[in-house]
Amino acid sequence: MNDTQLADRVATVRAFNRLYTGVIGVLDEGPADAEYSLSEARVLFELAQHDQVYVVDLRKQLDLDAGYASRLLTRLESRGLVVRERCDEDGRRQLVRLTPAGTDAFAMLNERSSQRIGGLLEQFPDEDQRRLLDAMDTIAGVVRGRPTAPSLVLRFPRPGDLGWVVHRHGALYAREYGFNDQFEALTARVVADFADRRDDPGQAGWIAEVDGERVGSVFCMRAEDPQVAKLRLLLVEPSARGLGAGKRLVGECVGFARATGYAAMELWTVSVLTAARDIYRKNGFRLVGEEPTENFGPKLIGETWRLEL
Repeated sequence: MNDTQLADRVATVRAFNRLYTGVIGVLDEGPADAEYSLSEARVLFELAQHDQVYVVDLRKQLDLDAGYASRLLTRLESRGLVVRERCDEDGRRQLVRLTPAGTDAFAMLNERSSQRIGGLLEQFPDEDQRRLLDAMDTIAGVVRGRPTAPSLVLRFPRPGDLGWVVHRHGALYAREYGFNDQFEALTARVVADFADRRDDPGQAGWIAEVDGERVGSVFCMRAEDPQVAKLRLLLVEPSARGLGAGKRLVGECVGFARATGYAAMELWTVSVLTAARDIYRKNGFRLVGEEPTENFGPKLIGETWRLEL
């Protein structure tokens, strides 16, 4: 990433931050919310999830330094909302909990927040609400980091998947390799051929998912030679690279072709797709033909690969 790209991305994040803080009311909370600061509300929310919490754990959970946390708890304690006391097992440690008044204060803030967010969501139709929630989930997943063992699942295509395959091929290859709309058109024709022959027992498709999100695809289709299968439309989203999705998709496709009785499997790709070519090679495919092409915009070397089954 060069300096210009980084500056553009930083500007985009900052613009989102300004929009987001305006939407949630952090910058303009109004008189009704003035009795509690955002930090105080966060403390009340966290304490409401437990009977009592060690002060040191509360600080870590909310990422507060010791001095600020102490002043914050002192303010809430002076208003009768929380109580701090020494731990019986370890007198050096403090426990903090909500008082009945603190519980009531949290209930009021919680209800007010739910009404405000509900009002925000009701401004949008159901489809847009789902898009908004999915985007929030994506942001949360990226910021928190990928789980140590994400769940990778392969399944057969369902309604809506074929359109997703066309869309992601067009968008991803344009962004990463500069392909033009002719590549998306080719993808659409391949997908249409697959759909037209959906009852053919000699073809199949797979969609890869990670934690319920689509991250890849591959299809096994018939070549003009009835003894030859074609591997088509291998795709792995950037978010799933390194998880073995490409390897599993190609392995599943090859295994199906072999079990179906094909004598060989072929595929066409371009030399810039180095990761995919490496997967093909490791599955036993060999390069059998090359030719230059400019069908998709950039000057490319088209390659034909073949695997004897």
